[in-house]
Amino acid sequence: MTQPNLKFSLGEYEARLKKTRQAMEAKGVELLIVSDPSNMAWLTGYDGWSFYVHQAVIVPPSGEPIWFGRGQDANGAKLTAYLSHEDIIGYPDHYVQSTERHPMDYLSGILADRGWGALRIGVEMDNYWFSAAAFASLHKHLPNARFVDATALVNWQRAVKSETEIKYMRNAARIVEAMHQRIFDKIEVGMRKCDLVAEIYDAGTRGIDGIGGDYPSIVPLLPSGVEASAPHLTWDDRPMKRGEGTFFEIAGCYNRYHLPLSRTVFLGKPTQAFLDAEKATLEGMEAGLAVARPGNTCEDIANAFFAVLKKYGIVKDNRTGYPIGLSYPPDWGERTMSLRPGDITELKPGMTFHFMTGLWLEDMGFETTESILITETGVECLASVPRKLMVKD
Repeated sequence: MTQPNLKFSLGEYEARLKKTRQAMEAKGVELLIVSDPSNMAWLTGYDGWSFYVHQAVIVPPSGEPIWFGRGQDANGAKLTAYLSHEDIIGYPDHYVQSTERHPMDYLSGILADRGWGALRIGVEMDNYWFSAAAFASLHKHLPNARFVDATALVNWQRAVKSETEIKYMRNAARIVEAMHQRIFDKIEVGMRKCDLVAEIYDAGTRGIDGIGGDYPSIVPLLPSGVEASAPHLTWDDRPMKRGEGTFFEIAGCYNRYHLPLSRTVFLGKPTQAFLDAEKATLEGMEAGLAVARPGNTCEDIANAFFAVLKKYGIVKDNRTGYPIGLSYPPDWGERTMSLRPGDITELKPGMTFHFMTGLWLEDMGFETTESILITETGVECLASVPRKLMVKD
C-alpha cells in the first residue's frame, strides 16, 4: 500500500482532532461536516484542487474523520490524507453538477446508514464552499437531525500555530522575499504588466535554496496610478509608466502555508503624496508592532496604528489585518479575528497575522505591510524586505 505524503506527524493530526472535538462538545455539536478545504487539510492532510465540487471531512462522535468527495478524487485523498482507506468515500460522478441530484443526498444516506441521522450536526453555514443547495439537501434527507451553525469552529482551532506550521511559514517568507527582489530587479518603464506577473509567478514557484513554492490562494494584485485606489485589481498587458506608483500584494506559499507581504514601487521621482503616505504608514506600523504582544488584543494593534493615521489626517475605514496560515483559493486569510477596533481577541504566542496597513486613497494606493508572529515576549516580522517606498527610475 502506498503511504500518504503527510506534511505533519500523526501525533499532530491527533492533537488537532482532539481540539476540534473539544470545541464541538462546547458548542453542543455531535457530528461535524467540514467543507472549508483549509479545515479539511488541517484535520486530515488532504490536499487537492477539488474544492470546485462538493466535498467534506466528517468528524463523527468517535473514531477517525471521514473524507467525502468526488469518486475520482478519492485516490488523491489516499495519497495525501492519513485516513484509512475505509474512511475515504467517493460519490458517483453523475452527482457532479447535476440538476437532478446533489452530492449531499449521497452523504445523507451514509450518515443515516451509520446511525448518525438524528444527531446535532454542525455545518459551516457561511463559507465559500458550502452552498444553500447543500444545506437544503441535508435538511431534506436528514429530517431527524438538528443542525447547528459551526462556521469557523475549526478555523479558530488553527489560530495558534505549531512549530512545524511556523517553519513552513518561514519557508514561505524566504520565497516572498525572492519574489519582491525579482519585482524590483525586473520592473522598468515600458514593461508590460503581464510580463512582470510572469516573473512574479516564476520566482514564487521556483522558490529559493531548495525550497520550492506552492500556488498562493490569491493572484498577484498590482494596480498602478489611480487604479491603485482600489485594493483588489489584478493586471493587464499595458506598459508600466513613469511617474506612477504600483503596489504589489503577493504571498509566498509553501505546503499551503502563506506569507503575504506588500511593497510599493514608484517609477521615477515620488510625489509628495506618496512620501506622506509612506511616513504615516511606517510610523503607524511601528506603533502597532510596539503593542503586538501576548496579553494585548487585536484591537490594541489597530488602535495604535489608526491613532497615527488620525494624526496625519488619513482615514482608513477598513480593518488593518487578519490571521494567516494554511489556505486555499479564494482567500489566504483564516476568517476569524481581525485587527480592528472592537475585536478584543487576546493575542497569544504562535498566532500569525498579516498586518495589512494598506491605504487606498482618492487617486492612489500605498501598501507596505508585514506578516507577523506573536512570540512569548513580543512580535517578530517573518519576512525581511526593506520597509520603505521602493523607488526606481
